[in-house]
Amino acid sequence: MLPVRGGVLLVALPALTDPNFDRTVVYVVDHGTHGTLGVVLNRPSQTDLLEVLPGWWSLAAAPRTFHVGGPCERDTALCLGVGHPPADLPGLRPVAAAVHLVDLEADPAITGAGLEQLRVFAGYAGWGPGQLDAEIAAQAWAVVASDPADVVGESGVPLWRAVLRRQGGTLALLSAWTEDPSLN
Repeated sequence: MLPVRGGVLLVALPALTDPNFDRTVVYVVDHGTHGTLGVVLNRPSQTDLLEVLPGWWSLAAAPRTFHVGGPCERDTALCLGVGHPPADLPGLRPVAAAVHLVDLEADPAITGAGLEQLRVFAGYAGWGPGQLDAEIAAQAWAVVASDPADVVGESGVPLWRAVLRRQGGTLALLSAWTEDPSLN
């Protein structure tokens, strides 16, 4: 298991009973002594970005909707973009590899020029100091390596299954887990 840090994925395991995180994949944006902040990658909403953030819509990955980033502050928007922009491009903060936190108040024509695609999240997932470590110890989450494509790629339960499958071993077996225990 990898250490928790910005840029890794948290994959919900069957031991996690919180419905907010059922079959979710969370991208960790920040982790430290202050706690952890992440966004759920695979919960698209019905709210089209064109209605709220038309300047960013053309860069959005399909589906071009807000994604429910987590149960905290759902009226707050966070954006992750994937690309290889110049280091001095305004409005971007590197998280890991080709993934950047995007300032949605920046000019999309300038900041967006350094991105291939992005995804916007309404709300986020947050844990206080030590809370996530306790949940990992209780086997509620698997901590795995991320790929920038996870941020802007497939959504919904298929992403959860794909991330588990690529881990191999027991985690790959969990990718076939169903809600009905008689089918497992």
